Amino acid sequence: MAETEVQGLSFTELAERFGTPLYVYDADLLVGQYRRLRDVLHPAMEMFFSLKSNPALAVCAVLNRLGARAEVSSLAELVTARRAGMQPDDIVFVGPGKSREELEACVDIGVHAVVVESAGELALLDEVSRGRGRVTPVALRVNPDFVVKGSQLTMGGRSRQFGIDVGLLGQLAGDVRRLSGVRPIGLHVYLGTRILDEGVVAQNTARILDLARRLAADGWPMAFVDVGGGLGVAYFDGERDPDPVRLAELVNPHLARFTAERPGTRLALELGRYLTAPCGTYLVRVRYVKESQGESWAVVDGGTHHHMAAVGIGSYVKRNFPIRLLRAAAAEPRPWNVAGPLCTPNDTLGWRVSLPRLLPGDLLGVQRSGAYGPTASPGRFLSHGFPAEVLVQDGRAHLIRRRDTVDDLLRQQSLPDGVAVPAALGSPDVPRFH
Repeated sequence: MAETEVQGLSFTELAERFGTPLYVYDADLLVGQYRRLRDVLHPAMEMFFSLKSNPALAVCAVLNRLGARAEVSSLAELVTARRAGMQPDDIVFVGPGKSREELEACVDIGVHAVVVESAGELALLDEVSRGRGRVTPVALRVNPDFVVKGSQLTMGGRSRQFGIDVGLLGQLAGDVRRLSGVRPIGLHVYLGTRILDEGVVAQNTARILDLARRLAADGWPMAFVDVGGGLGVAYFDGERDPDPVRLAELVNPHLARFTAERPGTRLALELGRYLTAPCGTYLVRVRYVKESQGESWAVVDGGTHHHMAAVGIGSYVKRNFPIRLLRAAAAEPRPWNVAGPLCTPNDTLGWRVSLPRLLPGDLLGVQRSGAYGPTASPGRFLSHGFPAEVLVQDGRAHLIRRRDTVDDLLRQQSLPDGVAVPAALGSPDVPRFH
C-alpha cells in the first residue's frame, strides 16, 4: 500500500469526505495480521481478540468472521462481542473489579469463563449464579511467583491488583469446593504486554503450562488454560515486529506436548495490539505552522484527546510513533514538532519528526494507530469529543463511528431547577433535572 492511500482510496479523499481528525482502519491489514499468525500457530491454540485494544463493533465483526474468539473487560465490550457475532462459549470476561451488573450479564449470557481475580469476586459470582439457578464456569487468574522478561508493562510476579497469588490457592481450594454456584474449569495468567521477542513469549508460555501441570496435579480442574499473550508491535526506531513463523517454531512444541498430555484442555492466547495496531492510521490536518526559538512547529487538529498513546502521556521518555506527510513532497526533510490543538504543553504528537516543509492544510498520518487510540484517550478533554472512525473494506470506506458533535457532548447534561439562564446566553432546549 502506498503511504498516501488505502486500498486504492487516497487519504486526501477520505479526509475530505469524513473530515479530520479521523481514524482509518484497513481491513486487509487486519485480516492479514490475523491470518499470518493463525496459519502457523498450533491448531489447539485459540486466538482471543482483546477488545480493549479496539472495541469498534466493525473491527470485532471482521475478526469474528475469521474465527477469533473474544476477551472482554466490561459490560459494553461483552455486548459488543455478542453483537459482532461472537458466541457465548467463545467469550471470556476478565478484570480485577467486575461489578455485580457485569457478573449478572456473564451468568445470563453464559460466557465460557469468568476469569476470577479475588476471593471476594468468587463469592459474589457464586451468589449471583445461585440467585439465577445457574452454575457458572470460572478460570482463576493466578499471580505467579515468577516475573516476565522483555515486557514493556509487567502485570504479574509481585504484589498486584491482578489475580490470586499462587501461594494462596491452597487456602482458596476449600472455599471453591463449598460454593455451589461456580465451577472451576482452569487457569488464566497474564504476565505482561508489548513483548517483541519471540523467545520471551515462548518461555513465558512454557512456564505457564508448567504451572497448569502443577495445579492439575494438586487437583485443580484444568479444562481451560489462558496463557495471556502480550505480543507487541514495533512503534519506535530500533524495534521490530515479532515474526509469526519464528514465534510458532518456538511455541508450538510446548503446545504439542501439553495437548498430548491433556487433549481435552482448551488453550487460549489473547491478542489485542498485535492484531489491530498495524491496520490503523490517525489522520490530522495542519492548521498553522510557526517558528519558535529556532524550531519548526506544526499545529494540527488532533492530539492527546484522541491518541494519548502516540502523545506518550505516562511514558518516561517521549518517543515518536511513525508520522508521515500524506502528499508527495520534493523538499528535503527537517525536524518538526507536531502539536495538537489543546491548551496544554503535553499535547505534542511528535518531537523533531523528520518531515518535508509543512503547509497549512497538509495531511499527516500517524501510523500503527489501530490499537489504544480513542479507547485509551480522554476524548472529552477540553470538550472536543471523539473523532470519526472509518473502516476500509473491499475498496469501500464505511463510517463505523461518527464524530462527536457539540450536541452529543451536552445531551447528557442538565441544569438544576431554579438556575436561571438569560435567553441571550442559554438555549431554551437545555434540559432540567428535578
